[in-house]
Amino acid sequence: MIKVAGVRFKAAGKVYYFDPADLELSAGDNVIVETARGIEFGMVSAGVLEVEEEEVVAPLKPILRKADEDDVKRHEENLKKKERALQLCQEKIDKHGLEMKLVDVEYTFDNSKVIFYFTADGRVDFRELVKDLAGVFKMRIELRQIGVRDETKMMGGIGSCGRELCCHAWLPDFEPVSIKMAKVQNLSLNPIKISGICGRLMCCLQYENDTYCHLKKGMPDVGERITTRDGKAVVMDVNILENKIKTRLILEEKSESKPEKLSTEYYIYGKEEIQRAPNKRGQDKFLPKKDKKKNGFGDADLSTMSEEELMKQAELLDLE
Repeated sequence: MIKVAGVRFKAAGKVYYFDPADLELSAGDNVIVETARGIEFGMVSAGVLEVEEEEVVAPLKPILRKADEDDVKRHEENLKKKERALQLCQEKIDKHGLEMKLVDVEYTFDNSKVIFYFTADGRVDFRELVKDLAGVFKMRIELRQIGVRDETKMMGGIGSCGRELCCHAWLPDFEPVSIKMAKVQNLSLNPIKISGICGRLMCCLQYENDTYCHLKKGMPDVGERITTRDGKAVVMDVNILENKIKTRLILEEKSESKPEKLSTEYYIYGKEEIQRAPNKRGQDKFLPKKDKKKNGFGDADLSTMSEEELMKQAELLDLE
């Protein structure tokens, strides 16, 4: 085990481990640390704790000191300079006619470097832009291209739930999200309803996925034939949270001369009250072809697709 202190550099940023040395630190303390890009101002997230050595990226850089009033004042001055820096950089971008969207800017604590974050559809040749910016700011310039999720995390906003975006408020890292999570939770596969304002699949699809996967074990698929205490039945609907399986009993089996006859009434069972055929677990082979097509996009990870691409997929699958 090794003693570390977790430090954040942004409100909902990733936690990085540093060597606390002999300092007495607690959550909320402002500290000055040494990082790969220079001296930085950060905030202790959870005080001093012990972790396994495998969790630490060696060598562990030290926390230089607790931030004093002068350090806090310098940090606040760096934040105030952001607006002017964004304005100057945007003017230079327009001058060079570059197709890039400026998102944010950061000054390192010691003012040795200024970092500009931007988004673009492809690669951008910004060598001349860097030269111009270096002449204006008289310090090292770094331009960093980010994705739309990172842009949304920096800018913030209000989600469809009416609350502040998780990624901006508290979510430190993006977890993998796939369309399969929406299918497991029986959500509408309309891309507009399951995509965030970044145009990617909503991060909150991942929150309850483990619970739904656990509850779904043993549950049949819509269209599957099962055996109940009242006889054989066809599954018409499944409510995972309430453990309810809505079925129609098979009154007459399908034959060459007669179609299958189902009961007009619906019968509801729990998953412990039914028996599934061993060779039909996890399959939807009894669904009509049209319904199979509507069953979703498959298990592909669409978290990197734009809203326009998802809309095209939805139109192809006739989900609108």
